[in-house]
Amino acid sequence: MPKTWLSIFFITTFFISSLRAQTIQWTDVSDTYGPLPASVKLFKTVTPIDGKPNIAFYLAADLNDPQLHFQTDTSKNRRLTPQQFYEKNNQPLVVVNTTFFSFATNQNLNIVVKDGKMVSYNIHSLPGRRTDTLTYRHPFGSAIGISKNRKADIAWLYTDSSLKKAYAFQQPVKAFRDSASQLKINKRDLKQLNNASPVKKWNVESAVGGGPVLVQDNKVMITNDEEIKFAGKAIDDRHPRTAMGYTNDNKLVILVVQGRMPGVAEGASLKHLADMFISIGCKEALNLDGGGSSSLIVNGKQTILPSDKTGQRPVPAVFMISTK
Repeated sequence: MPKTWLSIFFITTFFISSLRAQTIQWTDVSDTYGPLPASVKLFKTVTPIDGKPNIAFYLAADLNDPQLHFQTDTSKNRRLTPQQFYEKNNQPLVVVNTTFFSFATNQNLNIVVKDGKMVSYNIHSLPGRRTDTLTYRHPFGSAIGISKNRKADIAWLYTDSSLKKAYAFQQPVKAFRDSASQLKINKRDLKQLNNASPVKKWNVESAVGGGPVLVQDNKVMITNDEEIKFAGKAIDDRHPRTAMGYTNDNKLVILVVQGRMPGVAEGASLKHLADMFISIGCKEALNLDGGGSSSLIVNGKQTILPSDKTGQRPVPAVFMISTK
């Protein structure tokens, strides 16, 4: 292909991608789910995605508002529906599902920080398959956290039950492979993993993990290859989604997409999800557990309809916003 045509192709591709992100129309539905504080807004879109029906909501909460309390909760050795978490925690303003988990053990597979303490940890060792059955891959999963001074951050983490704080990278770390079934690594070794991104203790009050990261530095950047969350081209599959991010002006954004409902709401791919965050104006964003787990409750009212036939799926961890 001649250089001229290559240039036209890449310019056109960029334009179409940008146009798709910009033409999502969001409607303020705060009054329907009110009363809400002035610092909290809820928006809805039914703009089709690539010609397919779509229903999505996002909630924006001002992290600078001292009357808002951002917290997490977990359920040890069991799972609860978001509605049950809502009742358990004195009916907070917002409840949303978060981490990936094991159906067999009800265990969180990602970090959860509650009141400044790690109560769940990332899974850092994945067994190899087929010819690699004697090896393990060691990824560093991502999470979103909020510090004492009400600043949000998305980072790639190393966690361990022997540590009081997670260690955080501000750039993705490529997973490595060896024969060790458990990853045990010291700070010196962590520093050598990614020289371009210094590792530091992650001082956050509340945090939830998931992955992969979708947006960094106001640009789409899906780090599935580093985090090893989805195999092959699965990031292009449409599903219900839950994700979180934050804007340059310090607003926390919680985004949910309804899906698996042909002709009504067919869900979004991770690429679609990243485009939505760009349309909202997010600096960073990451994917959380989706599918049948996706659920967002605002003022006790359900936003998207869960895709499971039985309704809300029980989950082991949620993120919440309450008013003081």
